[in-house]
Amino acid sequence: MRSAVFESVGLPEPDGAVYAALVAHPQVTATELGQLCGLSPTLTGRSLARLVRAGIASRISGRTVTFLAAAPDVAIGSLIGQQEEVLRQARSEVHSLMETYREASRYTHPAQSVEVLTGRENIGHRVNQLQEGAREQVRGFDRPPYLNHPGFNLRRVRRRLREGIGYRVIYSREAVAWPQRLENDILVSCAEGEQARVRPELPMKMIMADARQAVIPIGAEEHAVEAAYVIHPSSLLDALVTLFEAEWERAVPIRATDAPHGESAPDDDSRRLLALLASGLTDEAIARSLGWSFRTTQRRLQRLMRELSATTRFQAGMAARERGWL
Repeated sequence: MRSAVFESVGLPEPDGAVYAALVAHPQVTATELGQLCGLSPTLTGRSLARLVRAGIASRISGRTVTFLAAAPDVAIGSLIGQQEEVLRQARSEVHSLMETYREASRYTHPAQSVEVLTGRENIGHRVNQLQEGAREQVRGFDRPPYLNHPGFNLRRVRRRLREGIGYRVIYSREAVAWPQRLENDILVSCAEGEQARVRPELPMKMIMADARQAVIPIGAEEHAVEAAYVIHPSSLLDALVTLFEAEWERAVPIRATDAPHGESAPDDDSRRLLALLASGLTDEAIARSLGWSFRTTQRRLQRLMRELSATTRFQAGMAARERGWL
């Protein structure tokens, strides 16, 4: 069993057995080591030479030459790291080859218009690849559940925005209600140039690069994303583009805190409050999202509705739209 483990990290026999014997018997001679492992002097010497070159063992000079094993967490940990890097490179190469395969096959195999991904790591890799491959814009429906914590993608979004790639994202009520999400993620992206809007409900999660590729989850699990469709150029992808644009027209804009506004426009807190109000959140959810107390939230809501001469939330939303606040 131990030899199989050693071989899996690139330490084949007899090197694995020699290293294990060195760990158990520090500072032994090559002759003693050969006897412990049942190896000839020639095989023992060659194995020790390989282990020393790899930094897994060291040669201690003196009247009698002995050998000492490197600590297992360093020696084997380093080998494991090397193998993990090889696996990462292999996985990346597989994804690249699959992309080439799909492009070459699509002209003869209509079924290649839809691809199925399984596993969170594979889905996350494809979503990242999709964003990096966008040439003009990324469009998205953002709603839970998430592969990673909200805000995980912020650095990539900001970099791509600075590179001239547009982002248009519609957030669901649950997405903007996520504690501190609005302040620490969404508005930061908006300040960099993301166009963000909010809708009480979204039909699905989705991320789309240009009109070339989209990723949507399979099923509607509330707590995990374990499988997803990748949609390539087809009538289905065209329908997703149309769906996004229709939802975009109905959604309420979320503006960055540093967006210019006129003398009669609301302050930044009121803008955030209006966006969350329009998304259909309860007072409790708005308070959690903005990090306010429930009492402060209610007081700000009442003051805003008086300013808009509104008696209901719907009237407040309509009045804010008429004034150009949303």
